[in-house]
Formats: sequence, C-alpha cells, structure tokens
Amino acid sequence: MTGPAAQLLPCAAALSAGGAAWLLTGGRTGAPAARLLPPGAAPGRRRLRLPSRADGTLTSVLCCLAAGGVVALWGRSLLPLAAAALLAPLAARWWRGRCGSRDAARRADAVIGFCAAVAGEVRAGRQPEQALRAAGPRHLGAPAAAVTAAARYGGDVPAALRQAAGQPGAEGLRAVAACWQVAVDGGASLASGLDRVADSLRAERDQREELRAQLSGPRATALVLAALPVFGLLLGSAMGVQPLVVLLHSPAGLACLVGGALLEWAGLAWVAAIVRSAERAAA
Repeated sequence: MTGPAAQLLPCAAALSAGGAAWLLTGGRTGAPAARLLPPGAAPGRRRLRLPSRADGTLTSVLCCLAAGGVVALWGRSLLPLAAAALLAPLAARWWRGRCGSRDAARRADAVIGFCAAVAGEVRAGRQPEQALRAAGPRHLGAPAAAVTAAARYGGDVPAALRQAAGQPGAEGLRAVAACWQVAVDGGASLASGLDRVADSLRAERDQREELRAQLSGPRATALVLAALPVFGLLLGSAMGVQPLVVLLHSPAGLACLVGGALLEWAGLAWVAAIVRSAERAAA
C-alpha cells in the first residue's frame, strides 16, 4: 500500500497503542496516585476507583478503535479503521445499555429491600413516616431524597414514591405508594401490604432470572457463530493465505466482505429479535 494511506498507518498504530495504554492505566493518564484514594483515606490503604459509566463508554470506544487499528495494520488498509470509527457510537450505545440494565437490576433489588425494611420497622412499633426515614430508599438517586423529605416534613409521600418509580427498575414503588395511601387513608396494615409487594417483586425477579438463564444458551450459540469468521481469518493467516489482504485489496474480496458483514448483522439481529420476543412473551 502506497500513497497517503501508507502514511496514515503509523497513526493507526499510535491510536491502537494509545488505546491499549489507556486501558492498562485505568483511563487516567498523568493522574497522581492520590486520586486513587478515597477522601480521607490513609496512603497505606490505596484503593482503585471503580470505573464510572462515562469511563466505560470511553473505554468501549477506544477498544473499538484499537481493534480497528490492529486489523488495519494486519490487512494493510485503512478500511477497518474507518469501519471501527463508524461502529464506535454503536459500541458506546451498547455499553450505556448494559450499564442501564445493571442499574435497573440494582434498583429493583433496592426496592425489595426497602419494602422489607419498612415492614420490619412498622412491626417494631414505629409510625409509617418514622419507618420510612429509618429504612431510606437507597440506590434510587435524587428521588430517594424527595421521598425521605416528604416523610420527614409531612409532604405527599405517595406522590414522591410515584415520582421515584419513574426510574428503570424502580417500578415497584408504585405499589408501595398504593399500599401507603391505603394504609394511611383506610387504616389497612402497611406491613402486610409491603410484605405482599416484596413477595410479588421477588417472584418477578426470579422469573426474569430464570428466563435469562434459559436464553443464555441461544445467546452463547449466536456469539459462537458470530465469532466463526474471525477464527476463519486467523486460520487462513496461519496457513499463509493472507485472507485480509484478499478481502481488502480486490473488488471480489470487498464484495464478499460487505456481503458477509451484512449476513452477519442480519443473523445477529434475528437472534436479538427472537430473544426480545421471548422476553416480551414472558413479561
């Protein structure tokens, strides 16, 4: 490869090396060691900070670009790097979706624990407002503070709970708001209602986990099938055929590459649609 493309290959190599270095250093270049410590921690007890969602998004983008740079050097073409740049927003979106799913699962567990804690405090003899302040809906972000403030200062607790229920994974707080309103206005047992809500949320969580376990097989099969072309390229390179050079530097190879990529995307989209249909049917 000659011309401007050959001059840009060192840039691809530098980008790949920079991405790898960023990943190895945890995404903090030139940061002092003190930044790895929580406020007030002793220097002898250093603790690495867990990556945030923004750090993970940037990591996924850099991984995508680094992979594209490596393939560009391997195939002596800038097309893989350009494709990686186009796919980088999809990688970031995938990471944000994964973080959102993890946060929603954490909120769902927090709602179950909140129901059990409030029910226990009520049975211990505390008033509903005192029980709510003692339990404290954690892992629910800013709306949790609004719920606690409403209970502390005589505000509209059901409205605050419904507002907090707008977050993904915290939908069970709507049932908590209904139990609260019925208990306060109608004199029903708040502890019994919250126990039933917690049992219902646990059953839904168990059902989701069972469905996820059942769908893990099809997902793993789809991933293995999607990785077969990569193993084919590695096997061809080990045999000295140089498949990437053929695919990236000849019209017929480019046509095969585009057609194979489209078929690969169609297969993955089909499997994803089947999984989503199964999840909707279970819900």
